[in-house]
Amino acid sequence: MKTFLLIVELLSGLALIGAILLHAPKGEGLGSIGGQAKMFKANAGGLESGLNKVTYVLATVFLSIATVLGLFY
Repeated sequence: MKTFLLIVELLSGLALIGAILLHAPKGEGLGSIGGQAKMFKANAGGLESGLNKVTYVLATVFLSIATVLGLFY
């Protein structure tokens, strides 16, 4: 059981890292100086919303398994 939880913990951690890296950047960086950043910003509201839900689920799974492993093993 411990080995199974460790494998799921590792896989959920890697998936969580991937999901976080797929998010669109929130800052405009140096493009905000001349207003150029808004010109190239794509509207992906639905995709970002779905990615937020996936990230929340992965974070919940990761933290839950980490708690179980910390308390019982």
